[in-house]
Amino acid sequence: MEKHLAIATWDADSVELYAQQVRNFLGEHIQISTYSVQGGTIDQIAPADVYLISTCALIGREISHTIPNSGAVVITEVRITRESLHRLMAMPRGTNALLVNINQPMVTETIALLNQLGVGHIQLHPYYPGASEPPHLSCAITTGERRYVPQWVEEIIDLGPRLLSANTFIELAFHLKCEHMLDRPDFRAYLSSLAEHAYSIERMFHRSIQVESIFDLFQQTLEAGVIGVDSDGTIFACNSKAEAILEVSPNDLLDRKARKSLPFLPFEECFEDRKAIRSRLVEISGSPVNVSLQPVFRNGELIGAFCILQRFRDEEKRQQKIRRQILGKGHSTKYTFDSIVGQSPAMVTAKALAKKMAASNASVLISGESGTGKELFAHAIHAASARSREPFVAINCAAIPDSLLESQLFGYEEGAFTGAKKGGHIGFFEAARSGTLFLDEIEAMSPLLQVKLLRVLQEKEIVRLGGVDVIYVNVRIIAATNEDLPAIIRRGGFRKDLYYRLSVLPLSLPPLRERGEDVRLLFEGVRDGLGKKFSLSPAAWQLLMTHPWEGNVRELHNCVEYLAYLDKPSIEPEDLPATILACAKERGISPDPDAPSIPPVSPDFPPVPSISPVFPVARTPAMDTVDWLKWKAGQSLPAYRFILKRLETGCSMGRKSLAALAALEGIPATEQTIRTALAHLEERGMIEVRRGRAGSRLTPLGFEVLSLLQ
Repeated sequence: MEKHLAIATWDADSVELYAQQVRNFLGEHIQISTYSVQGGTIDQIAPADVYLISTCALIGREISHTIPNSGAVVITEVRITRESLHRLMAMPRGTNALLVNINQPMVTETIALLNQLGVGHIQLHPYYPGASEPPHLSCAITTGERRYVPQWVEEIIDLGPRLLSANTFIELAFHLKCEHMLDRPDFRAYLSSLAEHAYSIERMFHRSIQVESIFDLFQQTLEAGVIGVDSDGTIFACNSKAEAILEVSPNDLLDRKARKSLPFLPFEECFEDRKAIRSRLVEISGSPVNVSLQPVFRNGELIGAFCILQRFRDEEKRQQKIRRQILGKGHSTKYTFDSIVGQSPAMVTAKALAKKMAASNASVLISGESGTGKELFAHAIHAASARSREPFVAINCAAIPDSLLESQLFGYEEGAFTGAKKGGHIGFFEAARSGTLFLDEIEAMSPLLQVKLLRVLQEKEIVRLGGVDVIYVNVRIIAATNEDLPAIIRRGGFRKDLYYRLSVLPLSLPPLRERGEDVRLLFEGVRDGLGKKFSLSPAAWQLLMTHPWEGNVRELHNCVEYLAYLDKPSIEPEDLPATILACAKERGISPDPDAPSIPPVSPDFPPVPSISPVFPVARTPAMDTVDWLKWKAGQSLPAYRFILKRLETGCSMGRKSLAALAALEGIPATEQTIRTALAHLEERGMIEVRRGRAGSRLTPLGFEVLSLLQ
């Protein structure tokens, strides 16, 4: 309900001035009526909630006869600005000046105000309309009443209109129930502009505001929500973080009882026990919130309490930020899919599949020979995922002793073992929280650690070595292997259940010898990266293109570096590394001096054939079929090879039987995959599909293709 304020002064100008000041700071929900002696309305004051009366308005009148008994009375106190005070203090000592105002009481009041402010070096002579003839002085001081200054005065120092004091505003705000309006920045600026004396309420209020400002700054910069209550349980503080957690506005809480507005917060328990409450879990708006309460005492008396609110997800983000700072920049992704060089159908298919995997949170198992780029793909998958801004932590399971690997993965508490670091140590699972953990050479992990890893994948929880606390970890696992894991499983060296947990999204990377189109592209990329400009003769290219590249891209990189350090403008076959020459000799391949030159490979050019025309090898239909099959099958090539191998025995089999046998051998092939593969193999004439119980059989072309694949 709107409050009613009545303002009464001596003159109409003053009453409008005071009314405007009140409207500026308190008038949003206040009805204001004005009265003045000069305006003839002083005896017509209507009932109001609060009356703001100047002392001059009551000259010759009794308050009880002038003001109704319906509300509180506030007598005005006035001030001048700091700027005006500085002008007075700059005047020479002993200066004589007239002090001019409307009437004698206002002149007396102004002189008293200036004395309070320390203006004692000026001789002030009062003057007002109707006063006796003043001394003829050249200087006059007034508070906005220039019209009453005698004409002979040469210099008029106008201090401006008198302003309502802080004490007046505080009383008004208290009676009008709008104390919160005094927190507004514009009122604080107004307060700072007022001249104050050593013992004024303005100075005390200003200091109070300074302390309050520091408190406000402190609570607003906290990452936790803060709620303060006084000894009566009335809420007096609520920072923006608390508002966000509680989903309320300040007006919904301030000056209200905590037990009614926030019954789920244990303030009453804190007051009764006179003890702090630490880390109590409370559900607010469907989210778990950690609540702590701290009582506040002064001279042994309980004067209030503060409540700290922390959402679990906010605390998790804060810890993650701290982890990144502690771990530095080392645990971040270095490569993207743009870093992966390759135009061959096999590599294009692998990249396309990996990009789809990046959109998922499921575990990825990357298989491929050493040097095929497994870690490169792991980096790229993380960089393209929703976790890209979180840590990417890589660890090689074969490079760390088994006894040490456990503590590196799971972390440990202080004193967990001899030599344990003071304060304990976070493991890679915690370091990678919310991000990705890349486990390279996963096949080297011991059976004990395989069990622990399986539990992490199932429960998303870990326990540090020597600890008892269960730590939740939201980590995506990307594992890699250069071994045949299904074969290791059959030998009992790897857990089958862990394999299926890891291989939710299997990704098989082709070796370089199956990526003939990419050899030149990779070679030139490495050479240009080294800043070298040498070229290869056609015969040298022939040997490189026919080399099996057992070390894959890593071996190719070493070869380019070796050739770069020869510092020759043109490379001939005899300049190639001895291992490549020995391999060519062993395979009966000799460089062809008449081999045609090969144009540079560019992403803008169509990929060169899988088997380069410079090879002294005749093409056969089976070779063309193998190239087609690798492109068509992509990641499912093991399933195609498995079907051909099973049909090689001469036994006819249906797709259900083939799917069942594939599952036993650990080959990911559903019945639908088998159906698609059989259709492709029949399309190219590698098998004959017979309906019903007759099943399918291998054709002569199929036998030849299988021989090349093996």
